[in-house]
Amino acid sequence: MIEITYHKEGDYFIPDLYLEKEDYEKDYQIGKYGHLRLEYLKSQKKAEYTILFMDCTLRKHLVETDKQAKKRFDMLMKQMLEKNPIDENLKNTDPLKWVGLMNNYKQSAEEIIYSELIFC
Repeated sequence: MIEITYHKEGDYFIPDLYLEKEDYEKDYQIGKYGHLRLEYLKSQKKAEYTILFMDCTLRKHLVETDKQAKKRFDMLMKQMLEKNPIDENLKNTDPLKWVGLMNNYKQSAEEIIYSELIFC
């Protein structure tokens, strides 16, 4: 049985409750996709967010989501460039067109990631 301690504030006894600190991959910097997932959980799936927070698995969930999303992004970009290659000479001859094509691939890959991993 867990012993709960209390402290007195005015006429009330308040329980001393603390959440354990999450140490899952403490050195990993959560990136864009992990932060987007966190905001989505906070705004749309409050019950799931609360469960993850109280079980001390929120950080693990965000880190894993961020890693998966980055890995998926790299894979999707590679696949898109294999199916529709962009000539490297285009970078020198028409850089705006090259940037536009690369941005198009990037946006397409991110839309897939958002629907599969972030906003699900």
